[in-house]
Amino acid sequence: MKPQYLLSSFSILLLFLHCTNTFAQSPAAAPAQAPAVVASPPAATPTQAAAPHGITNVTIILEKAGHFTIFIRLLRSTQEENHLFSALNDSSTGLTIFAPTDSAFSELKSGTLNTLSDGDKSELVKFHVVPTFLSTSQFQTVSNPLGTWAGTGSRLPLNVTSYPNSVNITTGLTNTSLSGTVYTDNQLAIYKIEKVLLPKDIFASNAPAPAPVAAAPEKPTKAVPAVTVESPAASVDISSALIFTHNLLVGSVGLLASAMFSL
Repeated sequence: MKPQYLLSSFSILLLFLHCTNTFAQSPAAAPAQAPAVVASPPAATPTQAAAPHGITNVTIILEKAGHFTIFIRLLRSTQEENHLFSALNDSSTGLTIFAPTDSAFSELKSGTLNTLSDGDKSELVKFHVVPTFLSTSQFQTVSNPLGTWAGTGSRLPLNVTSYPNSVNITTGLTNTSLSGTVYTDNQLAIYKIEKVLLPKDIFASNAPAPAPVAAAPEKPTKAVPAVTVESPAASVDISSALIFTHNLLVGSVGLLASAMFSL
């Protein structure tokens, strides 16, 4: 009985040791992973929220409006397109552009643009650009003549007159009115016109001023014979002398006759 008890106790001990060794060799359970947290992006600052305002492209505006093909071609060929882009980027006063339509250019004498030099073409384009933003209401108070990119002076006059329903533009060679607004914001205004603004500096007659009229030569006058006017005193003296001489001779003759009779 006692040996069986010992055997049973020994078996239980071995089983206990085996279980203890097994648990010791088993890897420890990995700790539970916390749920992944997705970091939210930082809130956008005001400068990030608003995309930077793009520079206004004049030629794109005119292309979308249509009927400005020739003016666009001039802007590009004279490089004034780049000048406009830079000015709109740097200027704080804005720009006003008077854009002639294709029909406006068709009214020019055939071949007019081809006869212009590159400098004249550039000046023609600049004559249509005013270096400040003008709304339609501001034409009522603007001072004449308007300065343009082409300059100012008697050879480059540009005058505007505002009426209740229209704005008239004159250059001394061109007389037209605004026929519509192509584009406007607080920096750029583009107005449609139906005639090309012709500056006197290019299109006025360059003929030299007429020479001053020479004074007409004086007509020769006929010589008038001199008239000798005898002095009355001289006449009197001569007459007296003649009378004295006559009397003297008569007296002498009388004396001579008396002397002869005495003999």
